[in-house]
Order: sequence, then C-alpha cells, then structure tokens
Amino acid sequence: MRIFSGIQPTGVLHLGNYFGAVKQWVELQTPENFCIYCIVDYHALTNEDTVPEVLRKNRVELALDLLACGIDPERSILFVQSAVPEHTELCWILGCVTSFGDLTRMTQFKQKAKDQEFVNGGLFYYPVLQAADILLYLADHVPVGEDQLQHLELARRIARRFNWRFGEFFPEPEPILGKAPRLMSLADPSRKMSKSYGPDHYIGLMEPEEEIWRKVRTAVTDMGLTPGQEMSPGVANLFTLLELVAPAEVVEEFRRAHAAGKLLYKDLKETLFRYLMEALRPIRERRRELEEKGEVEEILAAGAEKARRIAREVLREVRARVGLD
Repeated sequence: MRIFSGIQPTGVLHLGNYFGAVKQWVELQTPENFCIYCIVDYHALTNEDTVPEVLRKNRVELALDLLACGIDPERSILFVQSAVPEHTELCWILGCVTSFGDLTRMTQFKQKAKDQEFVNGGLFYYPVLQAADILLYLADHVPVGEDQLQHLELARRIARRFNWRFGEFFPEPEPILGKAPRLMSLADPSRKMSKSYGPDHYIGLMEPEEEIWRKVRTAVTDMGLTPGQEMSPGVANLFTLLELVAPAEVVEEFRRAHAAGKLLYKDLKETLFRYLMEALRPIRERRRELEEKGEVEEILAAGAEKARRIAREVLREVRARVGLD
C-alpha cells in the first residue's frame, strides 16, 4: 500500500492522538507499505489563534513526539507540509475540478464555522488542500478516523472528476479505519479527549507524571456501585484506557469486580496510572534522547527532499495534462 496521513502541529500530542492515529501509523511501517507522514502546517493556519512563533515551535515539538512514538525515517517519509510548495499548487488545480456544492456540505466546516466569529476561506477550502496532500503522492490508502471519512470521500470524488476530464492518473484512496475506540475527556466523558476544551480534558504524552496522576485520580466516575449496575460513561472511559495499556487478565479482573458491585474506583485509577506510565515511559525516554541529539531539523529536511522528489514528478504530469506545461 502507498499510505499518506497528516497531523496538525497544534500543540501537545495527547493519548487520543496517539492511540487514535499515531500508534497505527507506526504499525503500518512494514516492508509492504510505502508510508508518507506529514506535519500539516498549512492546515494549522486555518485556526484563528495561530501564533507564528508558536507554530514554528510546535512543528519541531510534534516531529520529536512522532519520532519518539516510533515513526522511523528509515521506513517512512516524515516532513513538514510547507517545505513542499507543490501541495498548494495542486490544491488550486484540484479546486478547479471540485464542486462548490460538495464543499458546502462538509459537516466539519459547518461545525467549526458555527463556533467562529470570523470564518476564513481556508477553512472552507481545507478539504481541497487535504485532497491535494493525499493525491500529490498518489496514495491509495489513508489512515483516518470516522470524523474524516467525509473528507476522504470528497478526495475520491475530486480524483474521479480529474481523471474524467484529463485521463486516468490519480488513484481513488481507500480509508484505513483505526481499531482503537475513541477516548473521552476524563473531566467530562460526554466530550472527546481534545485540547480544544482545556488542559483538564486531555492527557499529554509528555506531561509530568504528577500531572497525569492528578488527571487520572480526579477522573469522573459515579456515586457508587450496586451489583449488575450499568457502567457510567466516566467509568467506561477508564476501562477503555485500561484495555489499551494493561494485560487482558487485569482488565477482566476489574470487570468482574464491577459486575459484582465490588469495584473500588481508587484501585482502578491506581492500576490504570501504573500501566499507563509503563506504556509512556519508553516514548518519553526516546524523546529526551532525540532532543539531546538535536537532529530533528535534519530529519525533517531529508524527509522534505524525498517528498519533493515525488511531488515534482506528479505535478509535472498534472501540469502537462491540464495544459500548464
């Protein structure tokens, strides 16, 4: 498979990002797959609160996090989107075969526009740039969450429309859906784990241990148990996390205690914290080593050069097909 996926440099990488996307990226790095992973800083500009100095810092911080999690520059290409300007040129060309009606139906645009006083054009055009990101590398598979399926379907429609007008060239990329369940906020389990709601609503991979323990210790549960009681959303969320980091027999033991009405939430939280830190410590240690080596800028530059070699060839063919050569 030829795989492309991207992630915005919007700050802290949290457990939802890791288990929902990055862990899958790492697992896809096999000899059979050609993996291209992109830090999509053009997309980050659609956020109205983006600060230039912070964006520059976040790109490097995110690259360190991804490398620490297991993204291997020997087995995949890792680069920053803006280092390959072909993304934006292809975006314009693909925009000319994109239906305005399709863009107006994008649910993510509607949701974000509803929450913003000023709605920039980049937010509306976001799915076209996303399609360009994917098609520029002739990717045939894209790891996505369910919330991105509509955008990927649009990318397929754009590829189909281009091929109809200018001859078969782009593949229609297929989704690779993540197997990990959605993680919810420990402070409010009715919301997904997200930086948007504030620091109490996510657990960052590199947060101090004492801060992670505070968030686990104060996680929302319920008023108490009776035998056979249905699991509350907060408790279910703790079990979801435990299943991701602990052995199956440990999870099963706690499930039996819950069903019998004998589960002590204090024990559940302490066990979750212990196994969570066991899972995170190797990643945190690798990040410290990478930071000390100071090679991340070189890794990103080498990745951008590899990506650009592909992008130039693809765009050269696209320009020829549409009459811009």
